[in-house]
Amino acid sequence: MKRLSNHGVGLAPARDLVTPVSSHNEWDPLEEVIVGIADGARFPPWHAAVEAVLPPAKADHIRAHAGQAFPADIVDGARRELDLFSALLEREGIKVRRPDPRDKQASFGGPGWTSTGLYEAMPRDVILVVGDELIECPMAWRSRYFEVLAYRPLLKEYFAAGARWSAAPRPELPDRLYDDGWRQAGGELPPRLAVSEFEPTFDAADFIRCGRDIFVQLSHVTNRMGVDWLRRHLGGAYRVHEVAFDDDRPMHIDASLMPLAPGKLLINPERVRIVPELFKAWEVRAAPPPPPRTQPLFLCSGWINMNVLMLDPQRVIVEAQDDPMAEALEAWGFEAIRCPFRHFHALGGSFHCATLDVRRAGGLESYF
Repeated sequence: MKRLSNHGVGLAPARDLVTPVSSHNEWDPLEEVIVGIADGARFPPWHAAVEAVLPPAKADHIRAHAGQAFPADIVDGARRELDLFSALLEREGIKVRRPDPRDKQASFGGPGWTSTGLYEAMPRDVILVVGDELIECPMAWRSRYFEVLAYRPLLKEYFAAGARWSAAPRPELPDRLYDDGWRQAGGELPPRLAVSEFEPTFDAADFIRCGRDIFVQLSHVTNRMGVDWLRRHLGGAYRVHEVAFDDDRPMHIDASLMPLAPGKLLINPERVRIVPELFKAWEVRAAPPPPPRTQPLFLCSGWINMNVLMLDPQRVIVEAQDDPMAEALEAWGFEAIRCPFRHFHALGGSFHCATLDVRRAGGLESYF
C-alpha cells in the first residue's frame, strides 16, 4: 500500500488541509486515524523505567538487546501487518495518515543523560486527543523523548486546519525523576512507581476517554503530577478519574479497561477485581484469556488481546488468530473484523496502541 507522505508539510494552503480534529471517546464512527509505522524499530536502551514494567524473564532479554534493532523478521512482519490494517481501514472509508520515519540510531539526550530512539509504532502513547485538541505528552522513557517529532508535520497540518495544539511541560528526565524504591515494593497495590513526583510525566495510553469523563491510571510512566497537569489544563468541561488495578507493572490502561460502546465495558479479569464505581450501571464482561502464540512478546503481556479498536459502536477490529476474543465479542452483539497483527504484538501493542483516532463522528456527551 502506498503511504501518504508528510515530508515537507508546513502550513499548507487551506484548500489542501484536512478537516479539524474531533474525537471524544473510543467508539463513535471513525473517520480519520493516524496509524503507526514499524520502520527501524529498536529495543529501548536499558533504564529503570523500562525495567519496572517487565517481568524478570523479559527484562533479561531486553537488557541483553538494549538499544539494538528488533529482529528483522518481526519488523518486516509488523510493517506488512500495518499496511494491511491501513488498507482495511481505507476500504471502510476511513482516512489513514502515517508518521514519517526517523533515525532511531541517532544519539540524543539532556543534561546528565543520553539515549537512542525506540519507534514510531504507537501514536496512542505519544499524543492525547481530547475533542478538537492534540496534546503532546511528557513521556517518562528517555528513548521516546523526541518521538513526537515524527508526527509534527501532521500536527502542523491539523493546527492550520483549526485544531488546537498544545504540549505538556517538556520534562528534564534527570535521574532524580526515577524512584528505585519500586524494586522493594513487595507486591504492594497500588505498586511503588518507577517515576517520582519530580515533574509531570504521562503517556496518553494511560487515559481512556468516555466523553466528559476520562479515566486514568497511575503507572510506571504516569505520575500524579502529570494527571493534575492534564486535569487543570482541560478545565471544568471534563472530569478526570483516577482508577487503580491489581497490576504490579502498570503501563497503559487499554489492556486492563476498554469501553467498547456506551454501556459496554471490557475488563481484564486478572487486574480489574473491583469495577470502578462509575461503570457499575454498565454491562461489564471479562475478556477471554489470550490464545497461545508462537511469536514473542518483548514489551507486553498476552493481555494485549484486549487492545482492540472500535470502528463504531458495533464493529471492532480483532487480531486474526484470536478466536476467543472474536467469539466473545460476537456473542456480545458486536461484529468482529479480523486482521493479522501477531508480529506487531511483539513490538508491545495492538490495534488501539497502533492508532490515534483523530476524527470520530459525534459530539461531546456524558455517559454517566
